[in-house]
Amino acid sequence: MRAIIPVAGVGARLRPFTYSLPKVLLNVAGKPILGHILDALQENNVDKVTIITGYKGDLVEQYVNTHYHFHVDYCQQTEQYGLGHAIWTARETFEDEPLMIILGDTIFDADLKSVSESKYCSIGVKEVSDPRRFGVVVHSNDGFINKLIEKPETPVSNLAIVGIYYISNPSLLRTCLEKLIDEDIRTRDEYQLTDALQLMLNNGEKFTSFNVDGWYDCGKPETMLSTNRILLEKMNTNNIYSDAIIIPPVYIAPTAHVETSVIGPFASIAEGAVVRNSIIKDSIISENSRVEQSLLDRSIIGNNAVVKGQFFRLNVGDSSEIKYA
Repeated sequence: MRAIIPVAGVGARLRPFTYSLPKVLLNVAGKPILGHILDALQENNVDKVTIITGYKGDLVEQYVNTHYHFHVDYCQQTEQYGLGHAIWTARETFEDEPLMIILGDTIFDADLKSVSESKYCSIGVKEVSDPRRFGVVVHSNDGFINKLIEKPETPVSNLAIVGIYYISNPSLLRTCLEKLIDEDIRTRDEYQLTDALQLMLNNGEKFTSFNVDGWYDCGKPETMLSTNRILLEKMNTNNIYSDAIIIPPVYIAPTAHVETSVIGPFASIAEGAVVRNSIIKDSIISENSRVEQSLLDRSIIGNNAVVKGQFFRLNVGDSSEIKYA
């Protein structure tokens, strides 16, 4: 089975971190967001991947090629015309083999293997309190989906589409995407994947839905920290330091250096990071950054950043240096 992962977005809501990195390479619970997604695909025996790049796509390719051994095809979305357009740019990489489409900014916990054994197309959903921010599915009495609506102003369903799609008939998807582009069918000035899937429904394709209870958003700093907390609770804390106090759950990378500090709860310290004489909780300290003489809570420190001094809450982008005088 092939997975398609669109990662072309700029990630404006995650600035300043995304000035130097694409959103999917930001660190959560010890590894980039994209790493969590690719690990889940490996566990579910996906062997081919199409990655749709755009903003700083060379860094995405470098990360994937260094850490994974999938058969990978890269496609570039040079202009941001929506998710439907992104999948359309990858149309040459798929034919008749079933597809799994997974959005690149969402970490998930779902049994993809059982979904992929279905003879029907299927869409991952989760109940939400405010469906106006999402695409939603509407079921008919027979249990199949009969309508997809992108960000309805008047709520008609509380089953939000969470960004995981199983397509058992990719040739029809390709035809419907072509129709969107050829006839310039847009919603909110973008080519929407939900519109292409609705065209598939209109052509008689049957869709089911499956629940995704573990759906973790990484679209904003506060949701990244929330996802970091959830993922850390699922991990074992095995680090023992003679010169530090560890309050689980935490993640400390093997190549990180921690001394004379209190780490946790809910702190992740990435590869190559250095923490000295500090208290770090509910925070993400990214790769090769350095934190000294600091107290940090609900903070995100970017790659290669340096923080020294008595601060409490910071969002520091990559390669920055902040000192308290």
